Amino acid sequence: MTYLEKLKIHYKPEKGWINDPNGLVYFDEYYHIFYQYSPNYEIPWKEPMHWGHARTKDFLKWEELPVALYPDKDYDNGGCWSGTAIVKDDTLYLFYASIHTPEGTDEKIASVSVAYSKDGINFEKYEKNPVIKTYPEDGSNEFRDPALVCIDGKYYCIMATGHVESRQARLLKYESDDLFNWEYTGIMCSWDNCKYAECPSFMNAGDKYLLTSSVLKMDGWPYFDVMFGSFKDGVYTIEKSAKLDYGPDQYAGQVFKDHKGRCILITWIPSWKYAGFAEKDVGCMSVPREIFMKDGKIYGYPVKEVQHLLKDSDPAVKLTDNGFMIERTDRESVVHNGEVNDLKIIRDEYILEVFVNGGECIYSVLL
Repeated sequence: MTYLEKLKIHYKPEKGWINDPNGLVYFDEYYHIFYQYSPNYEIPWKEPMHWGHARTKDFLKWEELPVALYPDKDYDNGGCWSGTAIVKDDTLYLFYASIHTPEGTDEKIASVSVAYSKDGINFEKYEKNPVIKTYPEDGSNEFRDPALVCIDGKYYCIMATGHVESRQARLLKYESDDLFNWEYTGIMCSWDNCKYAECPSFMNAGDKYLLTSSVLKMDGWPYFDVMFGSFKDGVYTIEKSAKLDYGPDQYAGQVFKDHKGRCILITWIPSWKYAGFAEKDVGCMSVPREIFMKDGKIYGYPVKEVQHLLKDSDPAVKLTDNGFMIERTDRESVVHNGEVNDLKIIRDEYILEVFVNGGECIYSVLL
């Protein structure tokens, strides 16, 4: 397998390390994708995280844009970490986890900061950053990844964290009337026997509300939890949940709602374990998948713009008596056991995405 081939479908920058998708948004007639980025190195942690930036009109042809956020302020000198975007009054706002590292220490002090832009390309940081200065008692210094949404005229910021004493991963809820002044209003969601949550998304989806998060268990690799439920009087009640993406080579999925009302998931392929895997970073963004619920089941399926790329078979996918397996180079095969009524595949050089039974489950794989 040649990992230096240029990808044709999946977005990746020309050079540098890429991880979590950030700030997914439709603004000024473009789909914008931001991402955790190390512009000068092909492996992480050689420099503080930046926000890379690209845009597209069709999810097929991507335009790489200048770096959107640099870690150039005292409050984010440890990195501009993951977050989301929101549009208000024809202005694009980026909310991000700003990490301050005091000089001469390895300490990381987590807060939330904001930058804004009228043209969607050039961003100015808010003069009174950070807008959320630290975590509450319900959280910990693992305090990150603000997810922004406006519901009935009120702004909500969902923060990912963990709580050491209770051994819980948690999402915490803040409220604001103006995007800049935030009040902590309590725990929104929690998972037992976990270290912390990451990369949440929250939005209305028809008559339900969609909440997603990556969750790090005490005893294993994180999983991606997709939840549909109700949101009333500031309380979120889960009605249905699913893991959805079972691929071993993906992480940090983020969902956004576009101008057509679609809830679209993009995830990072392949994940942290592939840092330094090849001469050039192999990381990229997945194809966009629409998340929806039908007949009581949660699905994720490629958006209409890329569905013409779906194939019925691939040499790396072998049918078995009880499902299929995906063969990877010098690594264990990925095995799916279960009834397969429909199988659709997108292949792009060394990246494979498999959609089972109309998107009941997904496998994102580095071959």
